[in-house]
Amino acid sequence: MDAFLTAADNALRTLFAQPRASEQTPAHGVPEALLDPAQKKLAGALMRVNHVGEVCAQALYSAQAAVTRDPALRDHLQAAAREETDHLAWTQQRLDALGARPSLLNPLWFAGAFALGLVAAKVSDRANLGFVVETETQVAAHLQSHLDRLPEQDQASRAVVARMKQDEERHADQARAAGALELPAPVRLAMKGAAKVMTTTAHYL
Repeated sequence: MDAFLTAADNALRTLFAQPRASEQTPAHGVPEALLDPAQKKLAGALMRVNHVGEVCAQALYSAQAAVTRDPALRDHLQAAAREETDHLAWTQQRLDALGARPSLLNPLWFAGAFALGLVAAKVSDRANLGFVVETETQVAAHLQSHLDRLPEQDQASRAVVARMKQDEERHADQARAAGALELPAPVRLAMKGAAKVMTTTAHYL
């Protein structure tokens, strides 16, 4: 019960409170670029998608930590969630700087990701870790695609995305080292399909 109350508190803070980072944003000290309207719109849309990814990360880790009975795994998931809170705050800061808004569907994204996290955690702890590996691997690839698309002048956003990519890759490596189970190909494809729907929708909404 305590674990689910913690998860509920995390949901409220993620969706309705201003996130606070424990570490200074990688964009600190980087001058804001003079972007034309099209560049600013693109950068804002990409950072909105990244913000949605961090909302989902909070949901996933909260659900997985709530279900596992392994204290070490719970600590691992909660530590990763704290780093994802930094990412959430950093992407929110970039949205503010670019004059963009978060996704209107964040409650829906959170609920869906929480449900997926519960399912993964219910299977087994190794499957739980496998879900972390696949999620973080896909997120890292997605962030690389954003580095390829963000305006070159927007060095502040690029610094945030590059740091996030490093952190996600490290989370995946840590989960592998902890004994993650490789997920079946159909599951990985389904996850990619769901992520595609989310990122395409969040780009606009």
